Amino acid sequence: MNKHRTRIGLVAAALLSACSMAPQYERPPLPVAASWPEAAEPAGQLAANVAWRDYFVEPSLAALIELALANNRDLRVAALNIEKARAMYQIQGAAQLPAINAVGSETAQRTPAALTGTGHERISRQFSLSVGIASYELDFFGRVQSLKDQMLEQYLATEEAQQSARISLIAEVASAYLSTSADKERLELAQSTLASQQASLALVKRKYQIGVASALDLAQAQSGFESARAEVARYRTLVAQGQNALTLVVGGKGISAEAMPEQLGERSLSGTRALLAGTPAEVLLSRPDVRQAEHQLRAANANIGAARAAFFPRISLTASTGFASPGLGDLFQGDARTWSFIPQISLPLFNGGLNTANLEVAKLDREIRVAQYEKAIQSAFREVADALTQRANVSEQLSAQAALTGAVVEAHRLTQLRYEKGVASYLNVLDAQRAMYAAQQGLITMRQARQANMIGLYKVLGGGSVRPAG
Repeated sequence: MNKHRTRIGLVAAALLSACSMAPQYERPPLPVAASWPEAAEPAGQLAANVAWRDYFVEPSLAALIELALANNRDLRVAALNIEKARAMYQIQGAAQLPAINAVGSETAQRTPAALTGTGHERISRQFSLSVGIASYELDFFGRVQSLKDQMLEQYLATEEAQQSARISLIAEVASAYLSTSADKERLELAQSTLASQQASLALVKRKYQIGVASALDLAQAQSGFESARAEVARYRTLVAQGQNALTLVVGGKGISAEAMPEQLGERSLSGTRALLAGTPAEVLLSRPDVRQAEHQLRAANANIGAARAAFFPRISLTASTGFASPGLGDLFQGDARTWSFIPQISLPLFNGGLNTANLEVAKLDREIRVAQYEKAIQSAFREVADALTQRANVSEQLSAQAALTGAVVEAHRLTQLRYEKGVASYLNVLDAQRAMYAAQQGLITMRQARQANMIGLYKVLGGGSVRPAG
């Protein structure tokens, strides 16, 4: 009969422990439009399902991304934060289980002769060995469970933060690679222009020496040459700085010459794979930063449960069993068994409004998290919308820039012929050279912009977030 009652009591305690004071969580509605401002391409795959290795097909770029994922310090800190959050969750989860301790002790006491009644001092000893539970809280109102739920959501938010940092790192490496590659192409263009300006300067000098060209022509040719020389020096600096940036982002280790980016040209770092924008709900809710904000909101929601439970009684149990005797040799002999059972209930009567204030803080913290969640969604929506808008127009811009460059190159050729035949002045040639150089630089910039847009789309659409190991 006693065993039956004990089992009924355990079942009742388990049912009561399942009670939670946390409000039912409901995901806030998306505070953005139901569709993107620009229509996405009809074909493609959601970026969240595309692993970075399948998207960035340039071999040297893939090697640098691998190196960055293995050695980047920011990503390492994010991974360590996950381990820390996991340990904190385990600490909080341990509070749901009773802590059982084994304690052995000896108590020795000397009583002076004047107090013994026998005229002789007395030394008494007591030895004990016990196993017990120290102040185990019965979680009738879900306080401990709510704190555990809160810590779980914080742990999951940390995981999402690490995934967000990972995607950002991949995009950062690709962007640095692209920038260095474009600067190398600009450097080659500047060197080619310098060689052309040097040849033109030599030609004008010969004409000046025979009296065909004026001193003004010579001065203009010299200025063009020096300007081109300065451009070469500038782009050499930019290429070196770009390589330094790549070295830092991949973890500070040296990068082999084979892994360094080549000139951009017509190639695509992401191959021909197209990314489907999908609906805002599909894309935004798959982004790690948005999921991180939602886990933080869930954590704040669970904390309300712990704050509410503080208004109700807290019941704790302390129990132990063991042996005690005046002599160590008699510890396990005779009637030396001892036990104690101390249930305790604590009911808050007055604490100066502390519990009320804690509950109000928990509710306000949830409202703050709601606002932060909505802000994360709105920021993500704008990033995606901007990237889609650029994708819709960058191809047309590139086509127009290529046509402009072709026309300017032809204009320069004709102007050069007219000057050689004495029809045009060298000022016309200099203007044509400057226009051609600017157009060629613009073409490189537009190619870079198209590639940067593809990198940016992969990032803002949550690339690879469904397959973290990819």
